[in-house]
This record gives sequence, C-alpha cells and structure tokens, in this order.
Amino acid sequence: MRKNIVAGNWKMNTTLPEGIKLAEEVNAALKGFSAKCDVVICVPFTHLASINNVIDKELLGLGAENCANHVKGAYTGEVSAPMVASTGATYVILGHSERRQYYGETSETLREKVRLALDNNLTPIFCVGEVLEERENGSYFEVVKCQLEEGLFNLSAEEFGKIILAYEPVWAIGTGKTATDDQAQEMHAFIRKTIEEKYGKEVAENTSILYGGSCKPSNAAALFAKPDVDGGLIGGAALEAESFMGIVKAF
Repeated sequence: MRKNIVAGNWKMNTTLPEGIKLAEEVNAALKGFSAKCDVVICVPFTHLASINNVIDKELLGLGAENCANHVKGAYTGEVSAPMVASTGATYVILGHSERRQYYGETSETLREKVRLALDNNLTPIFCVGEVLEERENGSYFEVVKCQLEEGLFNLSAEEFGKIILAYEPVWAIGTGKTATDDQAQEMHAFIRKTIEEKYGKEVAENTSILYGGSCKPSNAAALFAKPDVDGGLIGGAALEAESFMGIVKAF
C-alpha cells in the first residue's frame, strides 16, 4: 500500500537559527498527534546536520532540496549525495521546476542525480510538471510523460519503487493559483497510468504521487480526497508550523 506523505520544501528561506526553531515547532506539534501520513521537511543544506540533531526521526523525516550529479571533486559550491546522507537526511528533492528553469537542469543530469541518491540510500522526491503555456496549448500530458520517461524510466522496477513523485503545475507555484481538484486528479491518474504501462500495475499502485502547487490548509483536504493524490509537496505554507500542520491534519 502506498504511503500518504506531506513534505515541506523550505526553498531559500530561513537562517539557521530560524530553521532550527521551525523544525522544533513542527516536531513538537507532531508529538502526541497520530498523523495519518508521513511528514518530511526538506531544508537548505546549511541546516541539515543541525536540524537532524533536534528532531525525532520517528515523527519527522529530513531531506535536502537538491544534490549534485557527481560524487566528489572540483565542483565548487556543489553538495553531493554522500554529503547529504552523512548529515542524517534520508530524502532529497530532485527535478524541481525552479531547478529546471533557473539552473538549466536536464533529464540527463537528473538521471545522474537519481542514481547517486539511490546509491546513497536517499529517497528521491522527483518533480514533474508543465508551465502555463503547455497547460494552455494542451501539451501538458505529453510534457509530463516525457519528463518521466527521460528522467526515471531507465530505472529497474525495484529501483523505481523507491521513488516518490510530485506533480507541480508550474503555473500554480507561488502564484496563489491552484489546479482544481479535478485537474490534479486527472494528471495524477495519468502519471499512474504511465507508470503502469512501463512497470506494471503493482508498481504503479504503490507509487506515492504528491501534489505541489500552492497547496494550503484551506484546499488540502479536497485535494487529498482524490484517489490518486497521495499528499503534497508544500512550499510557502511549510514555512510556518501552524499552516504546515494544518495540511498534515487534512489527512
């Protein structure tokens, strides 16, 4: 049975003291609360080791927002998958639309990153999604299928079974717009069907697919009620413990 997951993506926000405080607040809120989903926070590289020391990993998973496509070497400023794993983190976001758009990440690069993440026992949260132009011209299914095929379908069925997917309609990230419940369900069902065609029904049914696009406490319950929406990858609403927990409680 696939897991329900709510994962926070802090992006380039919070200083280290602010991040530790936020992590402690989320951790405290989870104590004594029987969450009906796995809860994860993906935080800046600078925060990982410190936050790992203040949270209960039985309650709260910890992840990075990215990793390099090399193990080590002369890559100034990069952080490798082994480095991420050494902090105690067990998740890593890969292929986020902001990485694709601002830093030119390609499917080839992402294949390398996914491989290194898996080799270092990190669970990738792999993002796919279309921009506004692709939504409006009707090519969004084709775009997402291509991202899946080029970024992940080199994996074996066993390896793919370790991936968490996140569908992010890029036109809804940080804009206040949200895909309707039906739009989200339509794409999530399409993604699951695409996985089934490649890896079979069992793998498809066991793959968690999160929604990432201006998900907040006010709309989370309706989104999560859809049969193929297994949780959320949360941006802005993850930067306050109260709003983040409001989404966790939507399950």
